[in-house]
Amino acid sequence: MLITSSISQLTQQFLEKEEQFGAHNYHPLPVVLSRGEGVFVRDVDGKRYYDFLSAYSAVNQGHCHPKIIEALMQQAQKLTLTSRAFHSKVLAEYTEFITRYFGYDKVLPMNTGVEAVETALKLARRWSYEVKGIEENKAKILVCSENFHGRTLNVISFSTDPSARKNFGPFMTGYEVVEYNNITALQKALQDRNVAALLIEPIQGEAGVVVPDEGYLSKAAAMCKDANVLFIADEIQTGLARTGKMLACDHEQVRPDILILGKALSGGVLPVSAVLADDEIMLTIRPGEHGSTYGGNPLACSVAIAALTVLKEEGMAENATVQGEYLRSELSAMNHPHISVVRGKGLLNAIVIDHPNKEAAWELCMTLKDNGLLAKPTHGDKIRFAPPLVVTRAQIDDCISIIRRSLQVLS
Repeated sequence: MLITSSISQLTQQFLEKEEQFGAHNYHPLPVVLSRGEGVFVRDVDGKRYYDFLSAYSAVNQGHCHPKIIEALMQQAQKLTLTSRAFHSKVLAEYTEFITRYFGYDKVLPMNTGVEAVETALKLARRWSYEVKGIEENKAKILVCSENFHGRTLNVISFSTDPSARKNFGPFMTGYEVVEYNNITALQKALQDRNVAALLIEPIQGEAGVVVPDEGYLSKAAAMCKDANVLFIADEIQTGLARTGKMLACDHEQVRPDILILGKALSGGVLPVSAVLADDEIMLTIRPGEHGSTYGGNPLACSVAIAALTVLKEEGMAENATVQGEYLRSELSAMNHPHISVVRGKGLLNAIVIDHPNKEAAWELCMTLKDNGLLAKPTHGDKIRFAPPLVVTRAQIDDCISIIRRSLQVLS
């Protein structure tokens, strides 16, 4: 029975219903949301909150962006799904749009982020056998410590998070974990000729917005190229203007061999993901060897075009740079004794809570909620601060005030 004194009876009813009938695979804050617009969401009681998680960067463009919703509504009245048994007008337009947008030969459209990760891994393995010439079933893919790429059985097979793996085995082989942000460790691992690819997050989001040393990505990409190994960038959370560039890899002028996108690719309207690569890689998979009933559906394609268009038209990457630098500077200037680290890039930021109470980060997030700002801890002591990219300076100032006031709970 969920009982919290600071929530209303109406909220409590919804929490109890979900507790009874829903799986217990998440531990959300006790708030029940019913509406969203721009940087704000409202709960069932009408209370307004700043959204400082942005659905893990799925709503970079803000909640219910009018141009994205208009594209959704227009297409929903025409054609929503054909399956890939047939062609569709919008799919043709989308494939041209997104490949030119990011500068790749081909796109393979999928739905969820982890589906796109799985797609990229399949592509890398197929390429390694048919192009690089690795002996069949010997291909190895390098992954990074503290990674998060989703929760399928294959992906958790190379997770280093015990909670992701316990009692879910046996696991898939063919992966080797190298320490993140460690060029020496990567260099050693790349000496194995059976290495097909490196799968990497340019910034590790779920790990607590861990930003690697400057130059790490460019060095890693160059080393992969020298070793004839594919550089796969999982930009599902870091991409699409979140870090102040269209892609986080753009900060070091790195062009991934395989680019994985999701989340904000639909502006938070519906699941849309994509894998982009050039012909040498993409055309190794042939008809019948990979796909998805909903992948590339007309509704998703129309929404994705609109979502990508507004990112550029409204200068969201530039705003993420300006507001992100300001947010971090204001957080650092607090010099709060229980904030040990302020880190991030653009509007993907985090603070690390240093407090003897192991529940301090959760208690701070509960206080932030009570004061009108929604954020969520990750790995116990880290809190992401990642508002939609349409946030203004005045709104950041208001949020800084809320954070400062809320931090009193840690004294």
